[in-house]
Amino acid sequence: MALLLLLGLLAASGISPYDRATWAMEVCPIFIAVPVLCASYRRFPLTTLLYVCIFLHALVLMLGGMYTYARVPLGFQIADAFGLQRNPYDKIGHFFQGFVPALVAREILLRGAYVRGRKMLAFIVVCIVLAISASYEFIEWGAALALGQGADEFLGTQGDPWDTQSDMFSALIGAIAALALFSGLHDRQMRRIAHIQEVA
Repeated sequence: MALLLLLGLLAASGISPYDRATWAMEVCPIFIAVPVLCASYRRFPLTTLLYVCIFLHALVLMLGGMYTYARVPLGFQIADAFGLQRNPYDKIGHFFQGFVPALVAREILLRGAYVRGRKMLAFIVVCIVLAISASYEFIEWGAALALGQGADEFLGTQGDPWDTQSDMFSALIGAIAALALFSGLHDRQMRRIAHIQEVA
């Protein structure tokens, strides 16, 4: 049901986006993630927490793709409420870019028994998130070089010379928040999955 809802919302977001090429680039991760999640569902089902977070992240991407990040109405409302000079919606996107991959990395590392020790786990998860964030900035750089002015909507810097650094910082905050707020719940849900697989 959630998958059908997600696909329906994805289709709706692509009916009349502000810029078609920007929409395609922004929602591209959804086109990659959905087939991977469907293909791995029986062999490696994820926790409910992670599926919910992935769904929410997809909504953030679709909204950003539909309006472009610099024009999302919610961002203007936040800017007005806090007296900001730019639309901060892209920072919400980058926060999720840290929050969700942190839980994905944590789940894979723990369930695969690749890391021992909570401190080392947190360190590696944060490093993975920052690597993903840096890679995304490289993609944005490549798009800017390839498309020139046509990449402005995709970049969404809004004239901020420190946009790249603040994007990565937002991802870092997202990763730390995910680890601090949801590690306990995440552990309980992973134990439940392990128990179900043992019984089966």
